[in-house]
Amino acid sequence: MRLKLLLLITIFMLFGTTVINAVSTDILVDIVPPNPAPNENVTINLKSYAYDLNSVLISWSINGKVSASGIGKKSFSTVAGKAGEEKNVVVTISLPDGTTDTKITIKPSVMVLLWQANDSFVPPFYKGKALATPSSEVKVVAMPEIRSGSNVVSAQNLVYLWKKNYTNNVDGSGYGKNSFLFVNDYLDDSDNISVTASTTDQTNSSAASIDIGTTQPKILFYKNDTTLGIIWEKTLANPHKMVEKEIVEAIPYFISPKELLTPTLVWNWFINDNRVTLTSLKKNSMPLQVKSGTHGTSKLRLNIENTDKIFESANKEINIEF
Repeated sequence: MRLKLLLLITIFMLFGTTVINAVSTDILVDIVPPNPAPNENVTINLKSYAYDLNSVLISWSINGKVSASGIGKKSFSTVAGKAGEEKNVVVTISLPDGTTDTKITIKPSVMVLLWQANDSFVPPFYKGKALATPSSEVKVVAMPEIRSGSNVVSAQNLVYLWKKNYTNNVDGSGYGKNSFLFVNDYLDDSDNISVTASTTDQTNSSAASIDIGTTQPKILFYKNDTTLGIIWEKTLANPHKMVEKEIVEAIPYFISPKELLTPTLVWNWFINDNRVTLTSLKKNSMPLQVKSGTHGTSKLRLNIENTDKIFESANKEINIEF
């Protein structure tokens, strides 16, 4: 069966900026979600341990126009605007000792995160994405769209706070650092990477997070035709029927490093559990030949080990009929 092509998918989450200016510290404001995406529903809830908000008049206005009002109106819902568009929500509370205003500024912005495994092997012209394996080096690039007025702030002019698995990464954070390098943990199935990009005056920001999973390298066998080269259209079936002479090409998807001839990759070929030593420098090609008139079945097996990464290995075996 052919290896299914893994489409390149951009995984992203959209978050914006919410600023709260409260006159009274006795009024607590809870916003869900705290950093809304463009055109996302937003709910604002009020709490107070000093006042009984159920018995006072609460009025809500958007950009100077009253939208809702009532006794005990502690909750209000609205829709965030477009990316970069500010929506000013003012809540006026008529308390026994005077009126207090709280202003909430909702300004959605867009953040896209792209990632790639820097040392994951895929063959030429492969249309899928090179996936991360245990102990892979992964690069994440943040592409924020933060507007200041009518202008988009350059990604290089923002301050970035990166986190790996919810822990601040001081070395990877800073001004203009819109990319982040890390080595994933071989003990975990995935790593959570998050980032907040802010303007230098902290008035605008955008955040995003992504879960990057790991996979195990896999080996696929192809026929290497003396005339056509490697037949990429299909992998060898199990069992595979061969006639007299053939070359089996082994392709280890997602193994690292990308250079297959590196000494750190040890190729162990076996036929019927007997080790076969290849004299060619091309360790991923196994020439097979049977005597004319001979019939039977043999087991072909390949094990690849990375001597630099003890938790990275790949195995594949098929039966060869002749």
